[in-house]
Amino acid sequence: MAPPIPGRSARPQWWSRAVFYQVYPRSFADSNGDGVGDLDGITERLDHLSDLGVQALWLNPVMVSPMADHGYDVSDPRDIDPLFGDLAALDRLLAAAHSRGIRVTMDLVPNHVSSAHPWFVAALADPTRRDRFIFRDGGGPDGSEPPNNWVSIFGGPAWTRVPDGQWYLHLFDAAQPDLNWEHPEVFDDIEKTLRFWLDRGVDGFRIDVAHGMAKPATLPDMDLTENELLRNKADDPRFDNDAVHDIHRFIRTVLDDYPDAVTVGEIWVHGNEQFAKYLRPDELHLGFNFHLVQTDYDAAGIRAAIDNSLDAAALAGAAPTWTLSNHDVPREVSRYGNGAAGLRRARAMALVKLALPGTVFIYNGAELGLPNVELPDDVLQDPVWERSGRAERGRDGCRVPLPWSGSAPPFGFSSTPDTWLPIPADWKALTVEAQRDDPDSTLTLYRRAIALRTGRAEFAGDTVEWLGDSTFRRPGGLVCAFNAGAVPVTLPAGEVLLTSGPLKDGLLPPDTAAWLVSA
Repeated sequence: MAPPIPGRSARPQWWSRAVFYQVYPRSFADSNGDGVGDLDGITERLDHLSDLGVQALWLNPVMVSPMADHGYDVSDPRDIDPLFGDLAALDRLLAAAHSRGIRVTMDLVPNHVSSAHPWFVAALADPTRRDRFIFRDGGGPDGSEPPNNWVSIFGGPAWTRVPDGQWYLHLFDAAQPDLNWEHPEVFDDIEKTLRFWLDRGVDGFRIDVAHGMAKPATLPDMDLTENELLRNKADDPRFDNDAVHDIHRFIRTVLDDYPDAVTVGEIWVHGNEQFAKYLRPDELHLGFNFHLVQTDYDAAGIRAAIDNSLDAAALAGAAPTWTLSNHDVPREVSRYGNGAAGLRRARAMALVKLALPGTVFIYNGAELGLPNVELPDDVLQDPVWERSGRAERGRDGCRVPLPWSGSAPPFGFSSTPDTWLPIPADWKALTVEAQRDDPDSTLTLYRRAIALRTGRAEFAGDTVEWLGDSTFRRPGGLVCAFNAGAVPVTLPAGEVLLTSGPLKDGLLPPDTAAWLVSA
């Protein structure tokens, strides 16, 4: 084993092998009948998560927000939006989760705020108070052109003009003005926010757009040939500027006052060396590596994604992270082909993911085998839909509320059928109730897999040894084999612990994975 990176603790922290469960609060469980999930709904359903066996939650934003981007436009970072409850509701969730041994992390949105934030309201009213944002005079002879050619990730220009003629920068929606991270008050305010939640008992943060925040001083034009959501190019001046690391070091100095707290960065950068910079000992604890999310169901591609993620984390001596879906990308069942084949492949990849060393993230509903939903145009709410001129449908299809029980919508999610996004009428077989006692259900598969991962010594070690493109072994003795081909294959020697589907005459069928203990 290689020696630890200087400054990095040799003692494994709780998060380095944890299974996190991502809760999209408005879609998890509704306690008050308004059709939108909330904090008390999460608390009421904690037994599901305890039975699943997860060690931590990640809550998507619940701070005060006008909800232009469903909480990622924060107007008060140190309070709970009434849509989700109040601070007392968060305290109840923290107490109930901690009593079950489940930690709770929250989303932090440092790249931008809401246009309803008091700072921005003041900036619009008084041009002398604009230095906490990125305002510029326009181009052209009369200032009627944007300061540069940057475009919004959500579509359309990244600049909006205000009545007095200046323009402000927003890399996402116009209701999300970017902060100026060269202003000391921005640093002071983020420290207040971090300490406010950590002192309340929150166990850490997922940092949104962790590769953003810092902007080059000259704001140079960008290459406009590619601007797909979350797929910016390596030389994109909007992201991954060197000064972002000073911001993460500042955040880390605060987190170091809370030794058991964790930061997880959303990092979309090119190259392992660039990725590893964010995980240096004085920056983020963990970073999302999205190669596995972006990989098709192909053995060579899956192996390459796993190797890439392991190599990137090893450069910084950090734990690798693994996820197959989140609130920004289509669900794995649909990415892998939909229908029965998509579900088989998603189940197989769940075993692959949970067999790997490091930290695992499960997006709510993945444990039920939920697919993406094709929603009608008139219910779409993602700002991507409108800002793209209705060319991009956005992310609503992966955010549909969870089905809990019953035979018709809202399937126990709420007391009202008028949920914030409609739940498909054919999800009866996918409810928690329908799957709970079914030994062959996806929910049962996840429960068994997490229990084995948590309790068996064979999952020890921080590396994998490949025995072929579709089989790897952990140092502790676990072997994971998956079949991404078209015909059944022979299993490696060993005792079978778990399979994602039934074997066929002792062989591993296509779209199936197995865990074994090597002799």
